[in-house]
Amino acid sequence: MENKKLTISVVGVGNMGAAIVRGLIDASVTTPDNIMIFDVDSEKMSVLEAELGVRIADSLEKAIWHDDQVILVAVKPQLIDGVLDSLADQIQGNVLIISIAAGISTEYLLDRLGKDKRVIRAMPNAAAMIGQSATALCKGGASDDNDLETATRLFSAIGSAVVVDERNMNAVTALSGSGPGYLFVIMEAMTDAGVLLGLSREVSRRLTIQTFFGSATLAADGKSFSELKDMITSPGGTTISGLKVMETAGIRGILMETVAAAASRADELSRQ
Repeated sequence: MENKKLTISVVGVGNMGAAIVRGLIDASVTTPDNIMIFDVDSEKMSVLEAELGVRIADSLEKAIWHDDQVILVAVKPQLIDGVLDSLADQIQGNVLIISIAAGISTEYLLDRLGKDKRVIRAMPNAAAMIGQSATALCKGGASDDNDLETATRLFSAIGSAVVVDERNMNAVTALSGSGPGYLFVIMEAMTDAGVLLGLSREVSRRLTIQTFFGSATLAADGKSFSELKDMITSPGGTTISGLKVMETAGIRGILMETVAAAASRADELSRQ
């Protein structure tokens, strides 16, 4: 599939589905007239149609409108069975199905769609809504490396995308999928610390947000976290005094256990 000529149907245009549609258009991955959307909420479709000029389908069946297309399934896990069952009877030709339903394995997708289908499982996170998602991808069924490349291009339009083995998807869910939740708690605590020390909440919040944003930008340049830490840790200074408290409290172990607990829960949910 050539990038500029991708024909895409997005099934489900809630926060995540709509963010992906906007990202595809903003990044010129495809054009609005090559995107068909379907959602049981007609108002959501109308909003995107008016905003972006995408096509809308009045039924799930009509969302399958091309023999050589991508179908992005962006519905909640509890709704996916009905969607997959409807798609199974309709999919023909060179169709690639990409699912972002959390905890739904490629094996499960293939059981519903047919073992010969081309499927990709994707795990984006909430930052997709601002074009900064961390997304992991894995393939299943008849999909190949070209399909993974197509999916990587799609999700790179809303952030960064990596390919992993499916056995690691629950680790991804725990790390980057749930990760924003952990970071927001840390950011809230740092903001509270600023207030404790006399800053207004507004000022403390702004400084906290910019500190996280700037730190992530520095880290993206490629230096190790240890190198970056050492850059701002002067002998006998304020940073090393704060770090000593963190180390005494075992913050590294706490964070590792946090991610491990989320991964364990993801394993439980995927078996249900």
